Amino acid sequence: MNGRPRILTVEDEPQLRHTLRLTLSRHGFDVEEAVTGTEALAALFRWHPDVILLDLGLPDLDGVELVRQIRASGNATRIVILSARGGEREKVLALDLGADDYLTKPFSMDELLARLRVALRHLGPPTASNVHDFGELQIDFLHRQVHVRGQAVKLSPTEWEILKALVSEPNRVLTHKTLLRQVWGPAYGEEEHYLHVYVANLRKKIEADPRNPHYLLTEPGVGYRFRAD
Repeated sequence: MNGRPRILTVEDEPQLRHTLRLTLSRHGFDVEEAVTGTEALAALFRWHPDVILLDLGLPDLDGVELVRQIRASGNATRIVILSARGGEREKVLALDLGADDYLTKPFSMDELLARLRVALRHLGPPTASNVHDFGELQIDFLHRQVHVRGQAVKLSPTEWEILKALVSEPNRVLTHKTLLRQVWGPAYGEEEHYLHVYVANLRKKIEADPRNPHYLLTEPGVGYRFRAD
C-alpha cells in the first residue's frame, strides 16, 4: 500500500483506456484496467479500488447490470459512469441502482479529474450529529436547523427531507425517482413536477441567486445534486 488513490477503469476501447492510464498515473493515481464486466468484478474484490470508472457498453455484461451486481454485493466503492449513449434512460437507471456520478463521452480530462477529486473527498456521507458548514450555508441534521449567512431559515417538512437527502450524498447525482421515493415513499417515482416545485422553493430560501444556484444543481433529464465543495 503506497497511499495513492486506486482507480479501476472498466473500458473496452483501447485508445481511451490507454489515455486514462497515462493521465491518471501522471496525476498520482494507481490505475488498474478491466475490459469486461467479469474482469472488473475480479479486480474489484482482489484490488479494492477507491473509484471505478465504468463504461456502460461492455462486451460481456451491460454496465448497468454491473452496477447492480456491485451494489447487491454490499460494496460501496464509488462508481463514475463513462457513457457514450445518447439517451438518459441507461444513465438514470445506473444512478438509481447506485452509481455515484456520470460523464458523457467525449469528456475533458480536466473534468474527469475534478469529478474524481470530488468522489475521493466524499467517500463517506456526513454524520447526522454534527453541523455541516458549506460556507454561507450551515445545516444541523440533529436539530433540523438551517442557517444562511447567519440567519435561521424555516423549511417545510418536505423541503427539509429533500435537502437532507441531497446533503447526505454530497456531489452525487440523485435521480428524480430516487428522491421521490426517499421523500414521498415507494409508491412515487414519476411525479417529477413535485420535485421541481419544492426545489425551486428551496433555492429561494438557501441560494444567493436562485436562478444561478451554487448548492442545488440540476442534472437535466436526470435529477439533482448537492454541491458540497
